[in-house]
Amino acid sequence: MDSGESMRAMRTIARGIELSPELKDGIRGTLAFAVLSTLGRIVVPVAVQQTLDKGVNAPGGPDVAFTATVMMVAAVAVVVTGLASYQMTYRLFTSAERGLATLRIKAFRHVHDLPLLTQNTERRGALVSRVTSDVDQVSQFLIFGGIISIVSFGQILVATLVMAYYSWQLTIVVWVCFLPLFLSLRYFQRRLSAAYGTVRQQVGVMLSAVSEPVVGAATVRSYAIEGRTQERIDTAIDRYKAASTKAQGLTAFSFSLGGVSAGLANAGVLIVGVLLGVDGDITAGKVLAFAFLVTLFVGPVQIGTQVLTDAQNAIAGWRRVIGILDTPADVVDPGDAGTRLPDEPVTISFEDVGFAYPGGAPVLHGIDLEIAPNTRLAVVGETGSGKTTLAKLLTRLMDPSSGVVRLHGSDLRDVPFSSLRERVVLVPQEGFLFDSTLRANALYGKLDASDEEILTGVEQLGLTDWLETLPRGLDTRVGQRGESLSAGERQLVALLRAHLADPELLVLDEATSAVDPALEMRIARALERLTKGRTSVTIAHRMTTAENADEVVVVDKGRVVQRGPHADLVAEGGVYGRLHASWAAQQSSH
Repeated sequence: MDSGESMRAMRTIARGIELSPELKDGIRGTLAFAVLSTLGRIVVPVAVQQTLDKGVNAPGGPDVAFTATVMMVAAVAVVVTGLASYQMTYRLFTSAERGLATLRIKAFRHVHDLPLLTQNTERRGALVSRVTSDVDQVSQFLIFGGIISIVSFGQILVATLVMAYYSWQLTIVVWVCFLPLFLSLRYFQRRLSAAYGTVRQQVGVMLSAVSEPVVGAATVRSYAIEGRTQERIDTAIDRYKAASTKAQGLTAFSFSLGGVSAGLANAGVLIVGVLLGVDGDITAGKVLAFAFLVTLFVGPVQIGTQVLTDAQNAIAGWRRVIGILDTPADVVDPGDAGTRLPDEPVTISFEDVGFAYPGGAPVLHGIDLEIAPNTRLAVVGETGSGKTTLAKLLTRLMDPSSGVVRLHGSDLRDVPFSSLRERVVLVPQEGFLFDSTLRANALYGKLDASDEEILTGVEQLGLTDWLETLPRGLDTRVGQRGESLSAGERQLVALLRAHLADPELLVLDEATSAVDPALEMRIARALERLTKGRTSVTIAHRMTTAENADEVVVVDKGRVVQRGPHADLVAEGGVYGRLHASWAAQQSSH
């Protein structure tokens, strides 16, 4: 094995064990059972030799009592070996699954802490494959490959020692026959590592290609792009097939080379063993025992090529999972060391805040903004002006590149997530719903809310008549991503969820989805009641929202260019005047 690659593999394994310390649980006991299981495998060859040389071919004729004793001892040893093998397997399985469950949990949680840009640019299928199929590859190797590796190594060592005791000449014959395979492992290790690294990468690409059209099935059908979508899926599958076929081809070749070595070893043992027997240098029992020992030696070496393949596949998968875990989270939770927000109306301040995406031009420039408690603020501006970025900074989905965002005078970076999420709630443009009931989705706002509290919230938001139109009320299933409801209805559920959370600060990225007039009125009424009596910042896409706000902030090209009540800004003109005039003209044309 290449020394550089070996070092990288060892670092990967060490890092993996560090992330999953349960893998080391009870390792000494497991190794003890492995040793016992391995030693038990030489019982049959030794029993055959003893029975033939000292039982059947005893100087005074066959010794039945000795033969029976040997057979009894061998039978007991075989049973003990089987029990030891079971215990070793069970312990390996248990510790491996516990350790990899920890790895899955850590990887899944870290995905949520990744920068939003990483989540957006990394294919969803690739992220999912790292937490699922990549960990499965590690699991398969640790449980099955780990067992084979431990037993095989011990089996080769013990078989070699016993063979050397019986005949050093035949031992040399066996090792010479396997020398080409040993020398080739360096080459195959490098090739298999690269091949299976490509396989693991293509699994993520394939999962992404398959999952996206499933989620976007309506779009695929409505635009009649089934053919193009299928072509993309076929391409991903073909690339995976090509990568997997190449890797398996290398495996098959290395395995066949092991078979050739095994054939040469068996032939060499027979030929040299007969010659030694003719000269009286070895007994018939030892030759027959040697044949069994060669089998013990050959099997692990031949299987070892498959273990090496599994190891490369597992290490490639392990690296991908570790790669996710080692990707730094740009938004770090200060935890208990942070400053908790007080339970009172919130004050907001942006102090010379700037923001730029990695490698991109600045999106916000020197934002200075004070927002008093219980103010309903609307933020307006053209597409790409930086409105939504302000909302993400205010809810700490991202941190500013420069400057400070403060709540109650505390830098948001010093506020624990637990405190921030209790006081600040974001309602995004699309109210994401999970595949469950309306009740279950509403409870994400307050997990311990009773049905009475939910229905009270529905009434307070003026949504009782809407709820009564649903087939099963709170028990209505919303489907995946809420697809059983209309876009406007999903937004109503999101507003109900926010109402149950009862935050001091409500940040809304106003939905722009077209809804029917009746539902639009319900949303407007619910928003009015939801924002009343608390601080709210709404990224406004409709001027009616700005008209109803206490104050309006106008953002243009990443800068705050105007601020004030709606009426004052209309009279002032400028960017807001143009935006409002354009909106009014569109409304009158309808």
